[in-house]
Amino acid sequence: MPDPVTREDRRWSLWAGVIVAGVLTFSLLVGFVVLPLAQAPNANLDAWTAICRAVGLQPGTPAQPQPPVSATAAPVSQVRWTPATLQILDAADLRPGAALASAVCADCHGAEGFSTSADVPQLAGQSAPVIYKQLTDYRSGARAHPQMTDVAKALTEVQLAQIAAYYAGYRKHDALGRSQELPSDPIARLAHRGDPSRGLAPCESCHARASGGPPEAPILTGQRADYLVSQMKAFKTGQRRNDVYRRMRDVAGALTDDEIARLGQFYQGVY
Repeated sequence: MPDPVTREDRRWSLWAGVIVAGVLTFSLLVGFVVLPLAQAPNANLDAWTAICRAVGLQPGTPAQPQPPVSATAAPVSQVRWTPATLQILDAADLRPGAALASAVCADCHGAEGFSTSADVPQLAGQSAPVIYKQLTDYRSGARAHPQMTDVAKALTEVQLAQIAAYYAGYRKHDALGRSQELPSDPIARLAHRGDPSRGLAPCESCHARASGGPPEAPILTGQRADYLVSQMKAFKTGQRRNDVYRRMRDVAGALTDDEIARLGQFYQGVY
């Protein structure tokens, strides 16, 4: 037989019920009376209307109304890695891209991807996904340039992929990734080991050839220093923001202007 309920048991049960009822009553008062009354002045409501809205008897909320917002979202990369695109980027036949590059790219980037201007990037030997990603960003508006935007918009995604595959196909001794980095111990440490104290990963964890980093991370070794510096500064100021997950904006924001300049020289290197 179960043990008989004692007077002590009944007393503790009574106190437990009182405590639960007190907590419930307090919560109801705070949620349906105190908070609505506190918020009512901000919403230009009287006390009774605020309480009725909180209880659900009237539509709306006594919270302070928010001003209308006219801001638009910042452009972001809209690159698509479809099977068809990847097949073109890996294509062995570079003739379609060669014809397009000769017609629309060679004046600035050179017929083989070796530019003649310090502020125009080298393309020879660059990763095909990198070139394609930047071209599609120009095409979508995620990245802007006085000449490149119009050029990219005039071409289809298939044509952009063909151009990317063509320039990536160069494997000459002076193509990207084949120069020697300029000797510089402090900058070499930053490039190869990063700076944990500032949360900076090594540059080479993404930007070395076959590093296994994101497909849109470009090869830096052999690139023109002026171009690298201008792009890192653009990321630092937020003028350029087509980097996925803000990777480069966060990295460049942690670098000094002197480090950016020396990194540019380091990666341009010597042949």
